Parts: sequence; C-alpha cells; structure tokens
Amino acid sequence: MTLQNSKTEQEAAARGELGWLHSVESGAAVDGPGMRFAFFMQGCLFRCLYCHNPDTWKIHGGRKITQEDALAEIRPYAGFLLKAGGVTVTGGEPLLQAPFVGRLLSTLKRELGLHTALDTQGFLHESVTDGWFDSVDLVLLDIKHGDPEFYKKLTGQALQPTLDCARRLTRLGKKMWIRYVLVPRLTDGADDILRLADFTATLGDAVERVEVLPFHQMGKFKWKELGQPYLLDDHPTPTPEEVAKAQALFAARGLTVV
Repeated sequence: MTLQNSKTEQEAAARGELGWLHSVESGAAVDGPGMRFAFFMQGCLFRCLYCHNPDTWKIHGGRKITQEDALAEIRPYAGFLLKAGGVTVTGGEPLLQAPFVGRLLSTLKRELGLHTALDTQGFLHESVTDGWFDSVDLVLLDIKHGDPEFYKKLTGQALQPTLDCARRLTRLGKKMWIRYVLVPRLTDGADDILRLADFTATLGDAVERVEVLPFHQMGKFKWKELGQPYLLDDHPTPTPEEVAKAQALFAARGLTVV
C-alpha cells in the first residue's frame, strides 16, 4: 500500500465510510434479543486473559468494508430481522471504529427500521458525542470485574471509564444488559461479584438484565496460532452450580439475572 493510499483510507475511515470487519454471523442468538445479525468489528485496546477472539485485536487485521458493503450483507435478512430480532455490532471493540459504526447504526435505524444493539466495554465512550447513541436501542455493556486493581491485571486497561460509560448511558435513557464472564479463580469471588452487583443496582431501570457468561476454552487455539502466550490452559469451564451461585449474588441486589 502506498503512503497516499494509506492516507486516503485513514480519511475515509474518519468520515465513517470505511471500516475493518472480522466477520459476520447471520443467526446470532446470544447477542441481544431475538435472532440477530452480528457484525464483528476489528480492533481492541483490551488484552483480556480469557479473550476468545484475539484475532480481532489488530484493527487492520480483517477485511475492508464500506457502508454499502455492510448494507449489502444485511438487506437479504432485513425483513426477517425486522420481526425476529435485529442487528448487533460487536467485536473486537466497536467504539474503536466509532465513525463507521455510528454511521452504520444510523442507517440501519433510519432506512431499515431495525432494532440495534451495541456490544462494548464502554472504555472509549468519551470519544463520541451523546448524539452518537441516538440510533442505539440497547447496549450490551461488558464489565469484566468489580475491583479496579484486578480489572487492570485482567484486561490491561482501567475500570473507571467503563463505569462512567454506564452512568452516561443511564443519563441518556439507554437500556443496558450487563455482561459478566465467569472465570473460575479469576472472576468468581463472591466479594468481587457483590461489589459489581452493588454498582449495577445503582443504575436502576436502565439495566434490563445481567448476563453471567460461563468462561470457555473454544478460542484458545487462536492464541497459539497467533503466537501469543495463553495463561488459562488449566482454567475449567464453571459448573452449572458455580454459574447459579454467581447469578444468585447479582439477584440478591434485586437485579434480573440470566
């Protein structure tokens, strides 16, 4: 790629005309209400120890996609999605490509009338205006841990911006599903879960539900393919009883939990 081409692509990305996509899933059943069409965007600033998509970390690691390309992916399913679910933009971290994602969400809402969901850690929320969220019906907000020090060890980033994002979304009247990955010996401490549950309860009716997501090993082969050290080889998937215990801790604070 020439320097001029690189500059042109950067300018197109800044205008929201060009993005980088990891993959799509046309029948996603776990990324929001109903049946979803999911866009998995490239790029992430987090380095979560349990990440199952480390191949999304590099923003230019996927295929280039224009707004027209994205809409062409959706249109064959639009009629079905209008009745059965909607579209979720996930990643990676979608806010790392905020101009492209914001423009796509706006088009999906304005032209196709689809329900839209954003799956994010919220870490980069200050990079967008309040109006950016106008076309977002639901935010799937990933909060990785309740303790700031451990959160930094787990993800490589600070917790506070995510908590600030949750407060902001509440102020904007946006509905949220809080997502929490349960990893034995890492995120299953009762005190840590209760700390996060106490915070979540302060968000009131903005939080429709808390999802406790069991850790799994399905993505560990990607770490090896990328030559990245994977530290959780000996971590088991939590048992149903362990998941139920974590759910009960959130529920004890009056939260709806699944």
